[in-house]
Amino acid sequence: MPGRTPSGSSFEGPAYGAPQTGIAVGRRLGGRLSRLGELLPGRADLAAMRCHPRRDVLAGLSVAVVALPLALAYGAASGLGARAGLATAVVAGALAAIFGGGALQVSGPTGAMTVVLIPVVHRFGPGGVMLAGAMAGVVLIVAALVRLGRFARCVPAAVVEGFAVGVAVVIALQQVPAALGQATRRHDKVWREAVRAVTDHIHELRPAPLLMAAAVAAVVMTGNRWLPRVPFPLVAIVMATVIAEAFPLGLHRIGAVPAGLPAPSLDFMHPDLLAALLPSALAIAVLAALEGLLSAAVVDAMGGNRPSDPDRELFGQGLSNLAVPLFGGVPATATLARTAVNVRCGATSRLAALTHAIVLAVIAFAAGGLVADIPRAALAGLMFGAAVRMIKVASLASILRTSRIDTLIVAFTCTVTVAVNLIAAVAAGVVIATLVTIATLARGSRIEAVPCTADGAGTPRPDTADGMTGGVPRGMAADGATDGVAAGGISLYRLDGPWFFATTHRLLASFAHLTGPGVIILNMAGVSALDLTAARVIGEVITFLRARGVTVLLAGVRPDHQRLLVNAADARPSLVDLIHSDPDAAISHARSLLAGADRHLS
Repeated sequence: MPGRTPSGSSFEGPAYGAPQTGIAVGRRLGGRLSRLGELLPGRADLAAMRCHPRRDVLAGLSVAVVALPLALAYGAASGLGARAGLATAVVAGALAAIFGGGALQVSGPTGAMTVVLIPVVHRFGPGGVMLAGAMAGVVLIVAALVRLGRFARCVPAAVVEGFAVGVAVVIALQQVPAALGQATRRHDKVWREAVRAVTDHIHELRPAPLLMAAAVAAVVMTGNRWLPRVPFPLVAIVMATVIAEAFPLGLHRIGAVPAGLPAPSLDFMHPDLLAALLPSALAIAVLAALEGLLSAAVVDAMGGNRPSDPDRELFGQGLSNLAVPLFGGVPATATLARTAVNVRCGATSRLAALTHAIVLAVIAFAAGGLVADIPRAALAGLMFGAAVRMIKVASLASILRTSRIDTLIVAFTCTVTVAVNLIAAVAAGVVIATLVTIATLARGSRIEAVPCTADGAGTPRPDTADGMTGGVPRGMAADGATDGVAAGGISLYRLDGPWFFATTHRLLASFAHLTGPGVIILNMAGVSALDLTAARVIGEVITFLRARGVTVLLAGVRPDHQRLLVNAADARPSLVDLIHSDPDAAISHARSLLAGADRHLS
């Protein structure tokens, strides 16, 4: 039947609803497209790439020299072969450089990722790794679209500092075998491998690799300090290669590079394996997100020219991992080691990371012989320099001076990073930092007795630190009798700070010994936060005291806290009848209650 609008015009129900539904759908679609547009490259990215192209190209060349042996090594360690690592560095490096959230981030295969991939290779083969990587890419893209990247800001600064120091130590330890002229076993713990290499070196001294690594590290660290615009990493590598060619030092070289990249293929797609590979895909996605976001945070702390976008970083890593399997590559993420080299070489925009990927592609197709003779010890020295420069001494000194707790968190996170792995370190660091924060917030909650005068509420007692006497609020003694602070059987208390699950025990202990008759007013105007547990406990306190003849009134409750109290607390009568706008109104109500009780008794 036709209806009428407020203006008097008629409308048909179903016909009227259809356009509204279409508009709503259009708005939702427009919102999704707008969100996707936020994650795509913009004009600002292109403008930044035009500012200092020479510096960015030189930085990209330096990063490519460092990334090449790492890509080959991590590809081999994953079980898919060196060629897969090189394909990953090229494809993921280019896509993440364009679509990633950090202008200076460099992506590719990583050592941490191989820990997740090796079991997948053993169970499902190389195709299983590629399919799991593609699934992880989809997960990362969805995470970016729903803005999960913002939770990266929840990682405390002390955890980020400890993670950065720990990664720097891991990078240095990874280079110990190469610096001593020995082969590296990628499946072992880095610190155990470093100890083994040192032990073997003692029995068979080979000074040439160690001297070359130390010389390259010294050139990089001192050169970048005094002449930051000169690409000293590239200069040092070229000089080391020339020296290795001129003198018979017996240094290990990179060796021949596999020619070309695999042709794009979807042979890894096996829908029947999707369910079985889901746990591995989620693990890969979490690791890629964790490494990428924390790497971005560390780069921001190192002095990146623009803060990174965590959601866009997830989007870029998702696209990279979705495309890499097509070329037979392994899952990738942003890498702190190569990113640190990029920053320290003076990169200013995405052009540097893109140049690194292009250079690796050229090497893969045509110029493998140019890098075959680079000494591994020289690359180890380059990484030593990058590791040392990753550690921000001034920031660490600031933490040491100001906070013992944060110092312990930094040390703990660093230790777990080196001894266990990156994910465990960050998870443990965040848990400890959260517990410390909860304890700090809990100390901020207070219960103070406030004198109750004829004109209403006064100020907190000056002679009390927390309004407590032996765990019992001033105004009523442990046996339930007033001690003179409250007049006429009315006691007024002010609650300040956050009240949540870690502080509710204080509420229960404060009023556990009180008995009536009397009225207690809780002024909650100073409550900064209230959670479900605290709301329920307040309801329990009200019910408990009411059974003992004590009436509890609430005053100054914020609207959001009032909704939580009314809905969560199982108190009778309803808390709506007990809440007043301010302490004066609550005191007036309390006096009327006491007057009514006196008339009833008389």
